[in-house]
Amino acid sequence: MRKSLSLLLLLLLIISCKQSSKSREVILPSSSGNTNKILVVLKANDWDGKVGDEIRVVFGEHQVGLPQPETLLNVGQIDPAGFKGFIKHSKAILICRKGKEEQISIERNKYAEPQIIVYATAKNEKDLVGLIRNRGKEIIKIFQEEDIKFIQSVFKSERMDERKFKTIQNLNVKVDIPKRYNLVEDKDDFLWLRQHLKSGIARGDGSNNILIYSVPYENGSNVADNISSMRDMIGEKYIPGGKEGMYMITEQAYTPHTNEIEFDGRKAFETRGKWEVKNDFMAGPFLNYTIIDEKNKRLVVFEGFTYAPSVNKRNFVFELEAIAKTLKIK
Repeated sequence: MRKSLSLLLLLLLIISCKQSSKSREVILPSSSGNTNKILVVLKANDWDGKVGDEIRVVFGEHQVGLPQPETLLNVGQIDPAGFKGFIKHSKAILICRKGKEEQISIERNKYAEPQIIVYATAKNEKDLVGLIRNRGKEIIKIFQEEDIKFIQSVFKSERMDERKFKTIQNLNVKVDIPKRYNLVEDKDDFLWLRQHLKSGIARGDGSNNILIYSVPYENGSNVADNISSMRDMIGEKYIPGGKEGMYMITEQAYTPHTNEIEFDGRKAFETRGKWEVKNDFMAGPFLNYTIIDEKNKRLVVFEGFTYAPSVNKRNFVFELEAIAKTLKIK
């Protein structure tokens, strides 16, 4: 009897501790801020000086492949004295500070959720300038990858059942595509989906487009040098313009930027450039991922392209990148 009573008291104590722990949990407010936008916490005189100049140079680099100049990130600044209240709820924050050890560190969901805070710490102004110069691209990548994860989490919650598309079934791939995309074409080895954009001057006319297809691959072939010609072949076959003889091609006056990357554990190429319609005036940016699937002797291609005249296009392409990076070859 005494033993049973002791066990009962122990059980009640455990339950009480758990309930007490839950009562201490803090429910964080929702963060604020747009994609590809960061808030820099830095003293005003440093922002107007060498540190601010370096931040503007590094973070002001233009995104390649866009028709109009657009920076990789939009940057705002606030003095540490003003970093309080709802300002602390910003989704992406860079805090520049002085300390004994030069380092980049990360903290998540401190004041709001989702939130990422990157601390850039250096001993003095000179070292802080050097830290931004030498590791600025690393900081940018941290913020961009966090934004991609956020966008992917939203799209995953509203994803369509891709099994209804013949091309995806035949290619044996998986990808999180939001329900806002509508079917344009679904051949056995070519899928075209389109979302009509609903912002800016492009309202009603602009669109984001997704292409998924495959082409044969021979070991040792120069994939990177053939991406433009492959795109042009697909454009002529599947993406016509308004009149005969018009179809989508790689813009001839602009050389695309191609980088070798790893995609889903495979060698791949990321290409950013501009498309145009042959013998017409339609044009815009594209983002192409060409993935080498050696086992099946093929290239699996995910391409996103945007048509949004007279408005900035960086964030549209960024959303296409987030979708592309959910693709998995089964």
